[in-house]
Amino acid sequence: MPPFARFMAPAFAACAILFWTPHADAEKLTLMTGGVTKIIYLPVTLAARLGYFRDEGLDVEILSEPAGVDTATELIAGAVQGAVGFYDHTIDLQSRGLEVESILVLAQSAGLAELASTRVDTPMRTMADARGRKLGVTGFGASTHFLTRYLAQQAGLAGSTYTIVPIGPDNGFVDAMMKGSIDAGMVEEPTASRLLAANAAQVLVDMRSIEGTRAALGGPYAGSCLYAQRKWVAAHPDQTRRLVRGVARALVFISTHSASDIMAVLPKNFVGDNEALYRQALADMIPAFSRDGRMPDGAPQTVLGVLAAVDPSIVPRHVDLARTYTNRFADEANVVSGH
Repeated sequence: MPPFARFMAPAFAACAILFWTPHADAEKLTLMTGGVTKIIYLPVTLAARLGYFRDEGLDVEILSEPAGVDTATELIAGAVQGAVGFYDHTIDLQSRGLEVESILVLAQSAGLAELASTRVDTPMRTMADARGRKLGVTGFGASTHFLTRYLAQQAGLAGSTYTIVPIGPDNGFVDAMMKGSIDAGMVEEPTASRLLAANAAQVLVDMRSIEGTRAALGGPYAGSCLYAQRKWVAAHPDQTRRLVRGVARALVFISTHSASDIMAVLPKNFVGDNEALYRQALADMIPAFSRDGRMPDGAPQTVLGVLAAVDPSIVPRHVDLARTYTNRFADEANVVSGH
C-alpha cells in the first residue's frame, strides 16, 4: 500500500511514548520517529535527554513507530508536528502533491546495511544473487524498501525476480535473519552489528558511512532528518526555530564527545546488554552525523535520482527540490552556537 493511501488513518495504538516530561510554561510539540532506538535518529533522543528542548521552552513528546513510512503518515494526518525519518520521504510526498520539507539534516549517510543471512542453505554473496530470494525490509514504502529495490536494479535484477518481505526493525528483523526466513535484509544500527557479531549475517552493501553510501548510491546523500509540513513551518517559525536549535545542539554534542560519553546519556534499553558492541557501532556511525544540520550539496539530486530509478511515478522534472528542504533554521542555529 503506498504511503499516501494511509494518511488519514493515525496509528497511535502501535506507538510507544519514549520521552515526555511536562513543564508548566513550556509549549507542547509532538515528534514521531521511525524507530527511536535506531542510532541514525539519536540526535533527537539526545536533545531530549540533555534538556536542550527544555532550554528552548519546549515540551517535546517523542513517539516511535516501526518504520519511517508510518511516521510520514502521522505527519500528513496532522497528528504530530514533526517527523524524524529519511529525507527521501519529502521527495516522495511532494511527487504526490503533499508539501513537506526537511528542516534539519541529521546524517549524511543512509546509515543502512544490506545483510545476507548465513542461516540459509546457500548464503548470498552479492546483490546479483537476489534472484529467487526473499529480501527483508522494515516496511512497504519505507526507505529500506526503495533502497533494496535500487540495489537489486543496479545488480541487473527486475523487481519480479525476487520477493520483498516486510519484517519491521529490531527484534523482528533479527529473528527473521537468525531463522533464515529471509535471505537478506536492510537494517540500521545497532541491529546490523548484533547480527554480524552473532555470525548470523554478512555484509552485502554497506551504506553506514558517508563513503559507503556514496559508493552504493552514486553521490552525496542525506539520510535521517527532521522534517515537517511546509504549511506548519510557515505558520510556526518560532517553534520551528527553537525545535531545530535544540536538535542542532545535539549534533554538536555528538561531534564533540566520544561514544562512551554519548552512551552515558542514553536509557539502558537503547544500549542493551552488550555495551561494547553498541559502543563500537556508535563510534563507527559518529562521522556520518552532520555537524551543522545543513543539506549537503548535491544530496537532493542523488536522492531524487535513486527514487526515480525505482518508482516511475516520480518524474524528476515535476519535483521542485528547493521545496523539499530548507537550510534557514540550521543556519540560524549555527550563528547562535558560533559554528
